[in-house]
Amino acid sequence: MNKIYHLSTCGTCKKILEETKAKERGFVLQDIKKDKITPEQLDEMKALSGSYESLFSRRSQQYRPMGLHEKTLTEDDYRSLILQEYSFLKRPVAITGGKIYTGADVKNI
Repeated sequence: MNKIYHLSTCGTCKKILEETKAKERGFVLQDIKKDKITPEQLDEMKALSGSYESLFSRRSQQYRPMGLHEKTLTEDDYRSLILQEYSFLKRPVAITGGKIYTGADVKNI
């Protein structure tokens, strides 16, 4: 299945979805704010990407206020934080053909 995890209020995600014509190309779209990521979905992403850290966004507005920039985070920390707060997922995340693409680069999708 071709799937994209995105945030509907994110301008960059909107732009990428429009430019790639993801919906028209048959991608299933999941707005991570309205339909939270499940632990199973996150574990699938980790299996494809190699680590939870690679899926973690340090650009989240929650990152500095929570003091995370001053801590050494483990893989378990990254997993827990992403499940706790949707904005910690680096987005959009596209899964297609058994591969995963994360971040805001249109050529990835």
